[in-house]
Amino acid sequence: MRLRVEFTTEPFDLDEAPPHALVAREVIQTADLDAVDVGPFGNTAEGGTDEVLIAVGSLLRQALGAGATRVSLQVSVIAEEGSEL
Repeated sequence: MRLRVEFTTEPFDLDEAPPHALVAREVIQTADLDAVDVGPFGNTAEGGTDEVLIAVGSLLRQALGAGATRVSLQVSVIAEEGSEL
């Protein structure tokens, strides 16, 4: 099974990315995931079930530890190539 994770961290800072946002992005960018897209208002990544769930656990621990007061995330099952949901 493949999963897609979409997430944001708060509080927002429009002038520069806060430490919790930088930590969260680093976790996702260095995880064993593909289709990673980071942006100022949201981030997405895709991967296998285990890889996404491990990355989400690390993302939550590290972003909250770096000062995030809220982490909003959504995890969705996505169809693998050649299959249907």
